[in-house]
Amino acid sequence: MIPSRPRIMIVDDDPIQLLYLSKTLATVKQSDIVTQTSAQAALSLCTENVWDLVIVDYQMPDIDGVNFVEKLRLLSNHVATPVLMVTASSDPVIKHKVLRHGTIDFLQKPVDAIELQARARNLINLNQATKKLENENITLEKNVSSLIEELKLREYETLSVLAKTAEYRDSDTGSHLIRMAEYSRLIGINLKLDPELTERIFLAAPMHDVGKIGIPDGILLKPGKLSPEEWSEMQRHTEYGHEIFRHSRTPVLQLSGEIAWAHHESWDGSGYPRGLKGEQIPLSARIVAVADVFDALTTQRPYKSAWSVEDAIAELHKLSGQKLEPACVDALLMDPSAIQKIMQKAPDE
Repeated sequence: MIPSRPRIMIVDDDPIQLLYLSKTLATVKQSDIVTQTSAQAALSLCTENVWDLVIVDYQMPDIDGVNFVEKLRLLSNHVATPVLMVTASSDPVIKHKVLRHGTIDFLQKPVDAIELQARARNLINLNQATKKLENENITLEKNVSSLIEELKLREYETLSVLAKTAEYRDSDTGSHLIRMAEYSRLIGINLKLDPELTERIFLAAPMHDVGKIGIPDGILLKPGKLSPEEWSEMQRHTEYGHEIFRHSRTPVLQLSGEIAWAHHESWDGSGYPRGLKGEQIPLSARIVAVADVFDALTTQRPYKSAWSVEDAIAELHKLSGQKLEPACVDALLMDPSAIQKIMQKAPDE
């Protein structure tokens, strides 16, 4: 909060000049005025107090006015405090020196009372207006941050609902979605990606198979082997997933569409739906592909038993450079203890 009564500090080794300045300024905006004859003592006070205006004499015995202002500017609470220098010199070199070293304005002795009051009033008004604007900016930043967090929460809830929708139509469990999202984040961290991108991949990863909601039950839930025609239709879940998010404008939803479309592409170009190869495949999809395969191998499915972590790691090494990007495989396997923590954190029911 900005105090209603401005605070002024006057520093001058001449008691008579100090009395004159303080009396002259007593009526300016009903200010609280503190006076000091020692520049060193004044600096000590400034470490614990904030002023709306500091008036300092140029010629003082312990510290001259320019050095005083330089030391004042080193204090974090007085980086921008307006300083009015009083000097008996009319030498323009000295005036330029005063202004160059952090003084906002100066007055020449003998100081005219009306001019002093006007200069002081203008500097105080400017300082208080600046502080008010800074406080309003801080409040605005807090409000914007709060709004962004609320939007992120709504976005996350939307993604969670969509993920659960796909889950109900497939054999995948909610725990699978949690684990593969965590594996994806682990890969992003070990690849030293931008933290914001890593978090977006973590949020979007569970959307990889959301397009399966467009696959007929007769194909999606068929217990036996799919015919070539049925397999061709099953592959279209990647396109359906991309279509769901195609017109999204938020980064996480756009990334979800990218992952849904490309997570079955293979590093060697043998994947689907577009046969992309190597770095033609979006990085997000390359990461999610590794996470998805590893979790599929290490968990039980209706058609298979869970593989041991050791066997799954060996399989990832085989697939590295073929179906999966080697760098993403290495990034996942870089920290075996982190993999174990993820598996323990979200076990299948």
